[in-house]
Formats: sequence, structure tokens, C-alpha cells
Amino acid sequence: QLAGLAVIACGLWLRFGGPMAEFATDKKSPELFFMGLYVLVGAGAIMSAVGFFGCCGAARESQCLIGTFFACLLVIFAGEVTAGVFAFIGKKVAIQEAQKIYDDAYEDYMKNPVGKVNSTIYHYHVALQCCGKGNVEQQTGLPCPENIQLPKASNCLVEIQNVIDANLHLVGIVGIAIASITIFGMIFSMVLCCTIRNMREMI
Repeated sequence: QLAGLAVIACGLWLRFGGPMAEFATDKKSPELFFMGLYVLVGAGAIMSAVGFFGCCGAARESQCLIGTFFACLLVIFAGEVTAGVFAFIGKKVAIQEAQKIYDDAYEDYMKNPVGKVNSTIYHYHVALQCCGKGNVEQQTGLPCPENIQLPKASNCLVEIQNVIDANLHLVGIVGIAIASITIFGMIFSMVLCCTIRNMREMI
């Protein structure tokens, strides 16, 4: 249950509290990346529910509940492996999607540097602490955040890649931790189920 709550907290932080949260303030957002976060939160909720049933099965010494607990953990483990493979394969696509969103906002700003477009690209610059796409001449007049080091932080496309890489790395660490806990949970549930069965046979 605690692991499930930790996964939910991690997913919600990445969605609403991390630097990628600014991408969700606009109509266009990297859907592939956020879809992965929603799956992570859903997996955490399922883990918490499964943990509750596992506790009930252990307290009542019910082989049926413990067996169900094992089956649910097996399904969760398979889902985690699938999600990990999907994240590894889809990382490049997620980065390209986020970069295209910035490219579109950049081009819209260059055509009409006023109004909501100005606010949209400024949100990206604040979130990523960057300004423009690497060309100092092109970024003249862009709404850039204060106190950023140019030209070191001038390429937002590179910063987008770095942020998504870092966040997916964190998701990968959480996934490995969950998979380890799931494996131990399956082992201990089978040991407990066999122990309960042996005790009943002795009685």
C-alpha cells in the first residue's frame, strides 16, 4: 500500500508540480508523456487496493484472498514490464512531440508577438529556464525569463530533451523499485499461502 501511494505521489508531482507541468497549461501538450504519467498513477492506485486485499487475506489467513493477491501482483508486474518497454521505445517520440509544440509556439510568436501567444511561449521559457532555439539573433525580442545565462540556456529544444530524459529516468527508477517490491510480494504471498495450507493439514 505504501509503495502504491508513493507511486501516486510521484506521478502527480511529475504531472502538476514538476517543470513539465507548464506544458499542460496550453491546449497543446505532449500527450504521450502525460499518458505515461496517468498510467503510473493508475498503477499506484491499483497497487494500494491490492495491498489492502493482501492485508485482509493475511489477517484472516485466507488462501483464496492471498492467491488473488498473488495473481493481481503478477498482472501488475507484467504491466510494469510492458510500460517500461513502451517508455523506452516511445521516449524519442515524446521528445519530438514536445519539441514540435515549442516549435509551433515559437513560429506563432514570430508571426504575431502579442497577446496569448506571448504568454504561451513565456510559460515554456520559465518552465525550462531557456530562451529561443540557440540563435541569439533570432531570439531578440522574445519574452525570456530574468536571470538566465545566455547563450548557455538559449536552446529550448535541448532543454526539452533534457527535462523529458530526466523525468523518464525518474519514472524508470520508480518502476524498477515497484517491480522489485512486486517480486518480493509474490514470493512472500506464496510462502504464506503454503504455510497456511500446511498448518490446516496438520490440524
